[in-house]
Amino acid sequence: MELVDVNKLQAQLDAFANKDLYLHLETTNGSYASHFNEGFFNAGAFIRNVVIHYELGKVVGESPHRVGLKLPHGWVYAQGITHFEVDAQGRLLLAGHDGSGKLAVALQLSATPFAY
Repeated sequence: MELVDVNKLQAQLDAFANKDLYLHLETTNGSYASHFNEGFFNAGAFIRNVVIHYELGKVVGESPHRVGLKLPHGWVYAQGITHFEVDAQGRLLLAGHDGSGKLAVALQLSATPFAY
């Protein structure tokens, strides 16, 4: 993955717009951190293989960036995006890594379902 270049990422978001796509969106603040600190409050979200069709994708802000996808009746967005790539399978993969390099957020788009 490479660091977000706003112009490059925006071009990729534009290329994926107006198509039926499978979405993977995941956030975590440390799924396995609670065993180090029993008082640590762990929260996260996970959605996978939901079909979306966005009309506008937008990357905004300084790093870490916010990426939003405008749907016909609302928005999907991920805050904290730092890296992205289009992989060998043609999927657009976005990730946000914290200061220690751990994954905090992932937003991925694919023309085919993601493996379970």
